[in-house]
Amino acid sequence: MTPDLVASIRENYLFTLDQIANAARKSGRSPEEIKLVVVTKSQPLEVVQAALEAGIRRLGENYPEEGVTKIQSLPRQSGVEWHMIGHVQSRKARLVAEHFELLHSLDSLKLAQRLDRFAAEQNRVLPVLLEFNVGGEESKSGWDASDDSHWNAFLPDVRSILDLPSLRVHGLMTMPPLETDPEDARRFFQRLRLLRDHLAFIFPQADWRELSMGTSADYTVAVEEGATFVRVGTAIVGARRYQSAKEAL
Repeated sequence: MTPDLVASIRENYLFTLDQIANAARKSGRSPEEIKLVVVTKSQPLEVVQAALEAGIRRLGENYPEEGVTKIQSLPRQSGVEWHMIGHVQSRKARLVAEHFELLHSLDSLKLAQRLDRFAAEQNRVLPVLLEFNVGGEESKSGWDASDDSHWNAFLPDVRSILDLPSLRVHGLMTMPPLETDPEDARRFFQRLRLLRDHLAFIFPQADWRELSMGTSADYTVAVEEGATFVRVGTAIVGARRYQSAKEAL
């Protein structure tokens, strides 16, 4: 790990925090409402170590096994949170329940039931966000929320998840279609916020405070539309270091 790498990541991190703060104030929000998750997917351990040295304490991983390898390879540090932000296969549920502070991408009742069982074995309650597909893309995970006429279809699943004793829903997450112009993503962020308000009306007993939306390409627009978590990787730690062509897909 080189001092230059640490300095570069710290500079990018502070710049991103400043951009988040400006976007928050522009929309009449407090910057303290927004939490930055630095995405270290496909980054080598050296980059993760540099991120920690730069003062970053909230890290996001897309693949459970890769994330756990990093967690176990680094010395335990107080205040460091590991978030799972990518699609989780049911057979990887145990890894998430055992090692991560928050799952952003809960996308099925089946996965929820497995997570609930494994979290119970760990004597913990796992915080989760429900993932919704606001763009209707077949390649994206999450319940289909691309049109409000679809919203009633997933209400039974939401109700069942809220009843699971070892999971705690804290809000919603989405990954909208990749747009050339960040402004084009605004309508998808607005849709997720409207869906959150709809679910909060139907299930007032639950906690719907969090909205995880926005990446390196569009996080300032996401903040303006109500994001409480933004997931930023390449803008802070640089391009991903893919190990294979399959990872790059």
